[in-house]
Order: sequence, then structure tokens, then C-alpha cells
Amino acid sequence: MSRPLRVAIIGAGPAGVYAADILTKAERDFEVSIDLFEQHPAPYGLIRYGVAPDHPRIKGIVNALHKVMDRGDIRFLGNVTYGKDLTLSDFRHFYDAIIFSTGAVRDADLNIPGIDKPGSFGAADFVSWYDGHPDVSREWPLEAKEIAVIGNGNVALDVSRVLSKHPEDMLSTEIPDNVYSELKRSPVTDVHVFGRRGPAQVKFTPLELRELGHVKDVDIIIDPEDFDFDEESMKQISSNNQTKNMVKTLQNWLLEEPTDASRRLHLHFWHQPKEIYGDGAVEGIRFDRTAVDDEGRLAPTGEVLDYPVQAVYRAVGYFGSALEEIEFDHKRGVIPNEGGRVLNVHEEPVPGVFATGWIKRGPTGLIGHTKGDALETIGFLLEDRLTLPPAAEPGEDSIIELLEERGIEYTTWEGWLKLDAHEMSLGASYDSNGVERERIKVVPREEMVTISRDFATKPRS
Repeated sequence: MSRPLRVAIIGAGPAGVYAADILTKAERDFEVSIDLFEQHPAPYGLIRYGVAPDHPRIKGIVNALHKVMDRGDIRFLGNVTYGKDLTLSDFRHFYDAIIFSTGAVRDADLNIPGIDKPGSFGAADFVSWYDGHPDVSREWPLEAKEIAVIGNGNVALDVSRVLSKHPEDMLSTEIPDNVYSELKRSPVTDVHVFGRRGPAQVKFTPLELRELGHVKDVDIIIDPEDFDFDEESMKQISSNNQTKNMVKTLQNWLLEEPTDASRRLHLHFWHQPKEIYGDGAVEGIRFDRTAVDDEGRLAPTGEVLDYPVQAVYRAVGYFGSALEEIEFDHKRGVIPNEGGRVLNVHEEPVPGVFATGWIKRGPTGLIGHTKGDALETIGFLLEDRLTLPPAAEPGEDSIIELLEERGIEYTTWEGWLKLDAHEMSLGASYDSNGVERERIKVVPREEMVTISRDFATKPRS
């Protein structure tokens, strides 16, 4: 193949950017031409729309992704949706290889009675709201004084922290204006976080857990009875430094006296959700108390506990979404694949079609783990290079001509730099009691597209 290898990557979150970066740096004796597609007008995927705005360490990841994209050897095409604006046939026509890196962005199910009652929410939907996702409502019903959050991972901590934290303490972040205004009206006094297992089995990371201790005017309440460790937990604490540090952090909070703060964050362990009850809307949540049995399995003790709450957020994991014309594992929420080679209904590799990131292996691990996924996938792509079905129209301008012919208002990297600068200028011009804001995120899709495409911007609403 004398011309450059044309590769389309669908999804411009960390997984997609890492895959593009690894491909550009791979040892090879041929040229590559990469287009990175994204359904949102802006890049970064879960970093922009799935991480709480008060996570400062995320800025480091954004900076690393920015450096990759800003080199100029990867073309970004945003506001283009797979299955709507472009089909699999379109991509096959213009590219030799296609990599899906669409992630996992919807809530995993929690099948208990009452889960669909008014006042019961998925954490992913709430995260999309407070992160200013362009395709969700700009309003959220923050009417509950007492709230339950089900889950013992970092998303559960993010959700509970945002719910309990005073919004003024998030003004210095990129929190959208509408989110700040809604949070100010929240009457919340108590947020309860529930995990099925004990303190030694939590899925938090130490940094996220320690951040809870720095939230102003919020008391952390823990039940000493939850720290009666079984033999297996003791082994885990003694053999794993991360577990040891988190248990120590929790035990230190046990020793602290409440400060009569205006809000309380309760951390509960050994609670298996049983039922959400209420006459119509959520009025409470019922749990089975759990323990580890003689065979090391989690089992109910027979004790049933009720908590009066007016809202429930399930943070039990993310789940992938099916893609048109691609096989999908509805049980695991992933594209069936072998090492990144996408499989068809007969479990045979589909020539030229690959996957990476959470849509490849499921929503587990930290952001950095997607680098390993990308390295494996790119390795197989390069191994298959000589047998890839060649694109009919491999010219770089051909896909742009099709997008314009279909009237798709695609955005570019240069457009993102304009939007990025605009958001930062909004933050710089904000003035309230001397609070400095790094940026104010633009939420409406139409406004994002307008700014990115350098048309006259509409007033912020």
C-alpha cells in the first residue's frame, strides 16, 4: 500500500486518543492518516462529561490528551454521530480500518422493587447533568433532604460529594452556571452511601476517599459496628497497602467528634439493597444486613434495615451501548472481540474493525488502564494491515466532502481551541466575592457548535 493507511477512530475520549497516539508512534515503514470522530462538539469524552468538576488531578489527564491532539498529526471531527450521521458502510468506504472507542456511559441496572419510582435516579444521568452534557435536561429535581447513594466506587463518592458539598465551594471549578444555581436550592441535610461489603472491600481509590475529609461544613458519620473484620478482610488489610490506607482513613473518621455541621455524609457498609418503598414516589429504602459466611461468601444475616429518604441514586457501574451493524454482548455491555478484533455473530473477526477501551473490556479500571487496551488493539491492527479491506475513497478530503454534502455541522480541533478559550474567558470575567473561576462550561450543543465553527455566538442562557 503506497498511500497512507487510513484509520477512523470513533470516540474521542481517553481510549480513542490513546489509540491514535500509539498508532502514530508505532514502529512502521508506512504512513498513517487518522481521523478521530466524536459525537459531541468537544473532545475528551468521559473526562469532560463523566468526572466531577472538583477533581483537580483530572486536569493533568486533560493536559496530556491536549498535547497529543495539538501536535497536528491526528484530525478531530466532532459533532458527528455514528449510526446517524455516518454508517458503518460510510466508514468502510473511506477508511481501511475502524476502531470503536465509544466507552460505557449509561447506568448498569439494579433490579430491585421500586427502582423505577419517581425520585430514583441513575448516577450516570446525574453526572451527565452536573458535568453539563449537551444532550440532557438543564434542570434536576433536587428536592430531597435525605438521600441514599448505592455503590462503593469512585462514582458513588463523586455523586455523594456533589450532593452534600456546598455549591459555593465548587465555584472555582468548571461547574456550569445552571448546575450551580440548582445546587444552591437543594435542601439536602443527609447523604447516605451504602455498600454491600465491608470497609476492606470498597472500590474507592485512596485519593477520592481522602477528598471527603476536606469538604467544608459536612460531618462524616460511620457506624463502629461495620468494622468487625472477618478473617479474609484482615488478610486483605495486611497484604494490600491501598486497602490498609483506606481502612485507616475510615477508622480515623470514626474517632472524630461531629462538629454540628449543616450537612452529614453517612458511610454504611454491609448493606444489600432490597427494596425502594413509598406510596408513589420514593419514601425510603430497605436493606438486608450482610456478613461473610463460613465459606467466605456474602450472605444476608436476617436483619432488615429501613432508611427514610426521598431520593435514591444507584452508582453500581456503567454499561456500554449497542452500536448499529455491530454485534453486541448485552450481558456484559461490550462489543464481542478477541484482543480488540471485533467479532461477528459467528464469533469470527470482522476484517478491518476493532475496539478499545471500556466498549472492548467493560467499565473497569482507571483511565490509565485504557492505554494497555489501546496498545493491544493497535498491535493487532498493524498485524492485520496487509489483509485489511482497502478503502474505496481513501483521500483525506473525501470524508469532509460527504459531511458537508449531508449538512453535518462538524467541529474541528481548531474549533475546540476556540470553544476552550471562550469558556476560559467566561470564567475570567466572572466576579463574585473575589472567587476565581478557571472556566464556565458552555452547555447547549447549538452554542458549542456555533462557537466552534466561528459564527456569531449567541448570548449565554
